[in-house]
Amino acid sequence: MDETTLAEFKELLQKQMDDLLQNVGETVSEMTEEKTNFPDPTDRASLESDRNFELRIRDRERKLINKIREAIERIDDGEFGLCESCEEPISVERLRARPVTTLCIECKTEQERQERIG
Repeated sequence: MDETTLAEFKELLQKQMDDLLQNVGETVSEMTEEKTNFPDPTDRASLESDRNFELRIRDRERKLINKIREAIERIDDGEFGLCESCEEPISVERLRARPVTTLCIECKTEQERQERIG
């Protein structure tokens, strides 16, 4: 993969990470600001449900941030775009769709097939 394409992917990944980190900061400030006391148990349950949902989303984003960091490291190490299973190049189209991927489409398909079987 040429340097221009690698720089493009690195910029894309960095922007995604910056956006996710901004969302994390907003969530933390929103959760620490809310000091509302709900006398109605239903309202309180609704608030707790909303908070749990928000925390699950943030946990997924945290995992994605880690994957983005790993992808940036692979760019820096010269390993970006290589399947970690078969070591063949991952198509640029696949990387554009999911830049954090570590498997080519064939290996990912096989992995998912094995997961369904097992």
